[in-house]
Amino acid sequence: MSIKIAVDVMGGDHSPAAEIAGAILACRQWGSDVVLVGDSNLIEKELSAHQTSGLKLDVHHASEVVGMDDSPADAIRKKKDSSIRVAFDLVKNGQAGAVVSTGNSGATMAAGMFVLKRVKGVDRPAIATVMPNQKAQTVVLDMGANVDCKPQNLQQFAIMGSLYAEHVLGKATPRVGLLSNGEEEKKGTDLTRETHLLLRDTDLNYVGYVEGADVYNGSTDVIVCDGFVGNVLLKVSEGLAVAIASMLKQEIESRFLAKLGYLLSQPAFKAFKKRVDPSEYGGAPLLGLDGTGVICHGSSSPVAISVAIRQAEEFARIRIEEKLAQFL
Repeated sequence: MSIKIAVDVMGGDHSPAAEIAGAILACRQWGSDVVLVGDSNLIEKELSAHQTSGLKLDVHHASEVVGMDDSPADAIRKKKDSSIRVAFDLVKNGQAGAVVSTGNSGATMAAGMFVLKRVKGVDRPAIATVMPNQKAQTVVLDMGANVDCKPQNLQQFAIMGSLYAEHVLGKATPRVGLLSNGEEEKKGTDLTRETHLLLRDTDLNYVGYVEGADVYNGSTDVIVCDGFVGNVLLKVSEGLAVAIASMLKQEIESRFLAKLGYLLSQPAFKAFKKRVDPSEYGGAPLLGLDGTGVICHGSSSPVAISVAIRQAEEFARIRIEEKLAQFL
């Protein structure tokens, strides 16, 4: 049985067209059940350009929009009928099972915390991102929700990430590492050193300090850091992927033999592109909420949004929040 997903279609860079196209794609590919939340007039106008007969698509009106420049606190207090607030209200009221949003990530987190609340024992929810590595995937958190963290926050992120890797990625005993500037115990900051001591006393499969290279070499399944470091890591990784693709294209186009080699290697290039394409990984779940929320990049493509909808349905079915509550 499918779980209805509430999609905030108003907050992204290409709203509502990209979100609606992604929702339609998810309905067609996987039979997803989606409610589009936002300005009903704009939604209906966009839907009229698509063939939606037979799809599980509903529309729920919301009169306000949270902009990228709105502060999370103001967005929750002053815009009670915003699409992101209404989407979480649908989950709270049992009319949907999860939320997907391409909007303001801070406001999405704030709305989730205000409406759904946190899992008992969780001080701060975190944004988790799955990143490709040489062997499979690495879960990295926090990716931007919490800039200033305490050791116990990072300890809880480690628990969340381990449960995510185990129940979503199928890792039996996920290896958890703490991101630092070296593997030696004397390295790091006061925050990482204190967190290191806390993690050693948990039942997690904690492997100690790891470095930036470990995000991609597959030696660790879960990597923990504060939101400032995590967001910088994410943006650098995204920029590096774009730069590598651009430089490869320039080199291939400038040499005849390189063009010939590219033609012969096209299957490998296509496979590599698919492996590192952010669209293949959908969105980033908000771990620690007493419910399911998934944040997508503001410029997400319809494909990425469709994958995020599928993810949200899977997360809601697994109910990681219940497993987290049991662990804590």
